[in-house]
Amino acid sequence: MKRRQFMAAIGCAISWPLVARAQQRAIPLIGYLGSTTPSLDRPRLAAFLKRLGELGWVKDRNFTIELRWAEGSAERAREVAAEFVRLKVDIFVTAGTVDVLAAKQVTTSIPIVFAAAGDPVAAGLVASFARPGGNVTGLSLEVVGTASKRLALLHDLIPSMRRLAIMGNVTTHSVIEEISEAQAAARTLGLDAVVRELHGAQDIDPAIEVFKGRVDALYVCADPLITTNESRINELALSARLPTMHGLPENAAAGGLMAYGVDVPALYRRAAEVVDKILHGAKPADVPVEQPTTFKFVINLKTAKALSLNVPYSMQLLADEVIE
Repeated sequence: MKRRQFMAAIGCAISWPLVARAQQRAIPLIGYLGSTTPSLDRPRLAAFLKRLGELGWVKDRNFTIELRWAEGSAERAREVAAEFVRLKVDIFVTAGTVDVLAAKQVTTSIPIVFAAAGDPVAAGLVASFARPGGNVTGLSLEVVGTASKRLALLHDLIPSMRRLAIMGNVTTHSVIEEISEAQAAARTLGLDAVVRELHGAQDIDPAIEVFKGRVDALYVCADPLITTNESRINELALSARLPTMHGLPENAAAGGLMAYGVDVPALYRRAAEVVDKILHGAKPADVPVEQPTTFKFVINLKTAKALSLNVPYSMQLLADEVIE
């Protein structure tokens, strides 16, 4: 082959859509890093795979997938990110600011799609919502901006509340912002708020022990560390007689009193649509970061009963889901 023909062939190969290049060597390989544990992540993964199937992607037929879980650990996320680079995945799918940053730190060429991340611009994941730039795009969890709504719901249920505890993983930028917003909302409601910062799972038990008998309720900021340890947190809170307000619906399903936040499996369905676009040739830099459209308010009546709290029927009617 002449040099000019050879260079032209190389140019064509570079310009082919990702799916065409993947098909040339086999089929596309997706590296999926769940931010929590296999059991907790199951509804999210199921939503992701189901939507891919609806879009024509059939596992082991025209794509393959490697599954890993970070279990709320930044160190584990970094290990998996490095492993996916070695495996030469075609797309890296994950969620949570810490896990996305872990992926971004090891590759500037592999497309990274985040199914959910809080304030991706402020966290440095993307340049802007409209023009992400680089190799990263996805869906904003938009946790910040809803703290006042959560506290209003909690105050409606417990109007006698005077002292509030706020707990969150401060290794995540969006949680720091949420704590600040929750503090401001607490002041507006005339509440005294005390903050306990978490840096890892080891900080959870001591934090709730400090709150015991000193506050009237506990506001828990959404984060993979929290979701990974949600059952433990809710058990400790119940033992300490602390009503809890969470940022993700699944946290209430795991024993929390209430939750108001994004329907996360719905975000994973939309993440599959972003993956589909990229597999068909779209560049992450040009795919706008989407914002959530579905929020859920969940009340756990079993937990309310255990805390001797009466949830008015009018409030139950406001809920998208009531766990009995």
